[in-house]
Amino acid sequence: MLARLLSCATLLAVSATAYADWKPAPAPLMTKWGKQVTPENAWKEYPRPQLVRKDWLNLNGLWDYTVAKKKDLVVKHTGPRTQILVPFAIESALSGVGRGLTADEVLVYSRTFTVPPEWKGKRVLLNFGAVDWEASVRVNNTVFDTHRGGNDPFSFDITAALKPGENALEVTVWDPTDSGAQPRGKQKMKPEGIWYTPVSGIWQTVWLEPVADTRLTGVTCTADIQKGEVLFRFGTAGTKAGDRIDILVTD
Repeated sequence: MLARLLSCATLLAVSATAYADWKPAPAPLMTKWGKQVTPENAWKEYPRPQLVRKDWLNLNGLWDYTVAKKKDLVVKHTGPRTQILVPFAIESALSGVGRGLTADEVLVYSRTFTVPPEWKGKRVLLNFGAVDWEASVRVNNTVFDTHRGGNDPFSFDITAALKPGENALEVTVWDPTDSGAQPRGKQKMKPEGIWYTPVSGIWQTVWLEPVADTRLTGVTCTADIQKGEVLFRFGTAGTKAGDRIDILVTD
């Protein structure tokens, strides 16, 4: 606990200047709730109503970012650090950026994190609530799968890529908006009439959590009112013969 408190104190000291420099991008409309958003309070609640775990590490807040050409094989981070507030789309005022992406550009996020020492011996999952649209993830130069889909959550087991102390996380995002064939709702590069501004990049919470080798990965409950029954379907990892799931139903 002392190590975690010292780590948090150091993080707060390092981040104080960056937080002071952050401000929303210009916007034609800002609600009273938007005016209350800061890097310190950006979506700090546990993001998932099912499979709630008491141990987790919220990665929302200020990340470094770069916008580069999609054709570039190597994205260079040059000049002073430019920051974006996660989890708000780059087009939004609350991201602090307020600019769009073209179909020939990629948005590259980067930050560091330290795994709490009490997680030792457990597997560590990196979770994304949603990233619009194509996201490629790298941890300490280990490349993980590319996820495509702007609205669904996804996770990676990053245990093997971790090292003691500070770890580097990079997320590269491509979003073609209305020049691509992916589902996009009313997003359009040049919004007018019924069309909306694009929503590109990380726009839901990013977090880490420790898990056991044997664990639940998902649960679906389906009620049959006529029979007075509920059917539970579970996704699992690392299960073996003899494992049991207990279900407690309360009034």
